[in-house]
Amino acid sequence: MASTTPYPKGGTFFDTLKRSFWAVPVDASNGNAIATSEFLEAAESLTTLFDVLGSVAFTPVKSDMTGNIKKIRDRQLAAPLDSATLQSLVINELKTKKHTATEGLLWLTRGLDFTASALAQNVAAPKDELSTSFRNAYATTLKPHHSFMVKPIFSAAMGATPYRKDFYEKLGDDPAKVDAELKKWLGALESQVTILKSFMDSKDAKW
Repeated sequence: MASTTPYPKGGTFFDTLKRSFWAVPVDASNGNAIATSEFLEAAESLTTLFDVLGSVAFTPVKSDMTGNIKKIRDRQLAAPLDSATLQSLVINELKTKKHTATEGLLWLTRGLDFTASALAQNVAAPKDELSTSFRNAYATTLKPHHSFMVKPIFSAAMGATPYRKDFYEKLGDDPAKVDAELKKWLGALESQVTILKSFMDSKDAKW
């Protein structure tokens, strides 16, 4: 009988990802430049986490993130030599007096910040349900930037999270292994979000 779990037998959800954030090259000797192709692969892989959350209420969240990934990739494909890293992609796009991909990266960073914050809070508070962690994270990351029309859509998703126990069981059948893999993935994601938030706040990323 086929397995109904979203991970291979004896493995975890993280084994199913095309790329994890810890496998994204970050050049510390070049201003923490983040490799564009690998980062976009990792971000796309992250969006499958919303499928594990299981509610159609998360469809707008996933669609928003994938739409921003597409904007960045479209710019990369149009000017590959200028887009090897996310930082160079932004700087070079802004030189053309356009900012579609730059704005896409700004919103993608906010979405990744929300996801990282929600999961980090939940890992740090073993008794909290996901709905508590996700609502708290939304309030401090995406909500301040969302319009009056968008806020109810995303707020509905925050209340549609599965029970904590059910969610972690979907990540793997070995709690210790899930915890180790989640923390490794999350640590790399948080690090890259921190780099991007700082860069997007800099004058180099303003239009």
